[in-house]
Amino acid sequence: MMDQPSIHVSTDDQRRAAARPQLQYVPISFFAAVLGLTGTTIAFQRAERLLALPFALSGILLVASLAAFLAITMLYALKAARYPDAVKREFAHPIKINFFPTISISLLLFSIAFLRLNSDVSRAFWIFGVVIHLLFTVTILSAWMQRTTLQIQHINPAWFIPAVGNVIVPIAGVEHAPVEISWFFFSIGLIFWLALFILFLNRIIFHNPLPERLTPTLFIMIAPPAIGFISYLRLMEHEASGFDMDSFARILYYFALFILLMLIAQYRQFVKIPFYLSWWAYSFPMAAITIATIVMASKTNMLFFQGLAYLLLIALGTLIAVLLFRTISAIVQRKICVEEE
Repeated sequence: MMDQPSIHVSTDDQRRAAARPQLQYVPISFFAAVLGLTGTTIAFQRAERLLALPFALSGILLVASLAAFLAITMLYALKAARYPDAVKREFAHPIKINFFPTISISLLLFSIAFLRLNSDVSRAFWIFGVVIHLLFTVTILSAWMQRTTLQIQHINPAWFIPAVGNVIVPIAGVEHAPVEISWFFFSIGLIFWLALFILFLNRIIFHNPLPERLTPTLFIMIAPPAIGFISYLRLMEHEASGFDMDSFARILYYFALFILLMLIAQYRQFVKIPFYLSWWAYSFPMAAITIATIVMASKTNMLFFQGLAYLLLIALGTLIAVLLFRTISAIVQRKICVEEE
């Protein structure tokens, strides 16, 4: 009889241990949070400079972004050291593999965030980001071509990340390297975006809808044309002094804006989704269209775009606050970094 309490305590301890977030289950998709935070940092930097925002939050956001990047990198590095097979399984997964380039994209975004703060730091982030992202692009695209197990239901907007992430390179790249390097990466991202977008439309129209957990990734469709708009302007401004904006730039921006409107019209399917880490897929695309709209407002001086930029900036700030609250709550409640069912 004296042993029963100790047995009971031991069982409870086992249950609590099983519920704790475990290092081996830290997902590579956690880096999407860094993309959202850093993208928001850049959005507020642009707003403070181009819209004369009456308050400054970008410094705080940059520190938070760096802290998140370092924390997640350390966790994932520990996972790779202790559970290399778990990392290999993620890299072999037809969907999870596409989140590995979020590491290199994070570095590229930091290069943009530091561009006006410290050119040397920005250049260092850019060089590491470019090299790592090129390796990821070649490796992952080669894996797509060589694997015989890929099926149409595996494709989702996360597939845009490895190839289309190349479009980010010119934003800081025109300041740090010969412009032909930026054109190289821009071309890769743009052409693969068009090809993958057509493949995804075929999948989403003629096959089963995305699983509930992946539904937030639909917002990733906003990012390629929005970032493409910003990168294209950077390239053209470097090529021709006094360049303002042309028809192709407008096409990219308005297509991104249309995708946003189309997704807002389907809000019912998003509001009923329970919290998953994939909610962070909302953040970076929203930051991208916000930045693009701020640039559009500065180029056109139209009140419509200025108002829309402020509206999107408020929505982005609110979204980030909600995501941080829900993520921290999920960590406290041990609902993430646990084995998937």
